[in-house]
Amino acid sequence: MALRRSRSLVRGGQMAVLLLCAGGLVRGCSTAFATEVERGGAPRDEPAVDPQAIKALEEMGAFLRSLPAFEVEAETTTDEVLDSGQKVQLSADADIRVRRPDRLRVDIKSDRKQRQFWYDGKTFTVNGPKGGYYASFDAPPTLAETVSVAEQRYGVELPLVDLFYWGTDKSGINDIQSAIDVGPATIEGVETEQYAFRQKGVDWQLWIQKGDQPLPRKLVITSTKDPAQPQHVAVLDWDLKPDVGDTVFAFTPPADSHRILFDASQPRSGRSP
Repeated sequence: MALRRSRSLVRGGQMAVLLLCAGGLVRGCSTAFATEVERGGAPRDEPAVDPQAIKALEEMGAFLRSLPAFEVEAETTTDEVLDSGQKVQLSADADIRVRRPDRLRVDIKSDRKQRQFWYDGKTFTVNGPKGGYYASFDAPPTLAETVSVAEQRYGVELPLVDLFYWGTDKSGINDIQSAIDVGPATIEGVETEQYAFRQKGVDWQLWIQKGDQPLPRKLVITSTKDPAQPQHVAVLDWDLKPDVGDTVFAFTPPADSHRILFDASQPRSGRSP
């Protein structure tokens, strides 16, 4: 999975984890897990990849792809590293509504900015309500293609973009170097299983809902490229029967707004189409 922003603090937490495991204070903490932490994990040249953790990812991806429509509300916190090396944490809320194969609406609100993304099957629009500006481009006929074009050609990075790649050949699952099942956990009253993964430059954790609806309920991404190890955290609340009528995805420019042009002159990084 090619995750975007955000190495566990294993050394500093080894003793604490071992004590909690020994005392039975960590739910689902197995002897095998405690032993692995004690010895510092698997050797670097032979990282452990638990097949069951990979299977959980695949099952989650297959379930997400099977959904004809969904709405997910995300509460996010993101670390930003200042030039001094100090970290500051910023919060935001995102509301994402999808109707496959060709509808998308995203509303993002934070203390610093507000953004809206609209896709009606023909046009993709980015709107900044506070600034009074919007920009559009003629979009491909499917959601997957449009997300790719927005990202690679125009530099538009949608929140939780991996929701659209999990379970596909663009998920980057082969890049995973380590995968473990941490154990059960409750997220916002929902019973989940917690998994931890590692790939080059990124450690990430995922809490997947138990039962016949394996939805991602929480995501933590830690960037290991930066010495400050900034994190991005998202807690997700799902609605699998949302209002997804055509009007939800239709953008009408406000009377006092101004259209500006996307800059597609510079090559962008991103996944290959």
